[in-house]
Amino acid sequence: MIEELLPVTVVAVEAFGQNDAGHLPLYPEEEELVARAVAKRRREFTVVRSCARRAMEKLGVPAQPVLTGERGAPRWPEGIAGSMTHCDGYGAAALVRLTDLASLGIDAEPDGPLPDGVLESIALPAEVALLRRLGGARPGVHWDRLLFSAKESVYKAWYPLTGQWLDFTEADIEIRVDPADPRRGTLHAALLVPGPTVDGRRLSRFDGRWSARDGLVTTAVTVPRT
Repeated sequence: MIEELLPVTVVAVEAFGQNDAGHLPLYPEEEELVARAVAKRRREFTVVRSCARRAMEKLGVPAQPVLTGERGAPRWPEGIAGSMTHCDGYGAAALVRLTDLASLGIDAEPDGPLPDGVLESIALPAEVALLRRLGGARPGVHWDRLLFSAKESVYKAWYPLTGQWLDFTEADIEIRVDPADPRRGTLHAALLVPGPTVDGRRLSRFDGRWSARDGLVTTAVTVPRT
């Protein structure tokens, strides 16, 4: 699912279901991070790190622990950008060499409505109006959940470039639908605060793609080299 949203230079590995016997064991350093975690948190942590290790191998990078830095962001091997995501029954990791992309972010969510009160805390007025139009024209997708996922992917791509928090209301998301496939499309995020500088150019927007199928909404944002 995620791989189809990403450029060919990105390596992605996915896991479906909660009891995949192919999950790789955690490194001791990773074990320390979830030593006191509840079973659900430990399972999700293990799934995405197993995906990340397989992605490293596919990319030709020696497998190694994925530890966390500030705000829980994953710390990737030198010269690598990456992103991970998990929700019930699904996990994924995507990696790319920094010579090919400056950053990326991926997110997966269950294709269901957001909990009460969440949309009001994440959406701008223009986004609420957009969701209303999309819902009226194409009711088969939970557009509020897709908006949330898109903002998560934008943040995951933003943070490695800035080391700073990006509030949900500091990126204005436009969602476009593929005329040939109403369950896929593109997304475009106008940054409402000064964007990161990549290769000497300050960015004012991020771009990505989305999909809604098999009970999930998935989004991916990539930041190209200039």
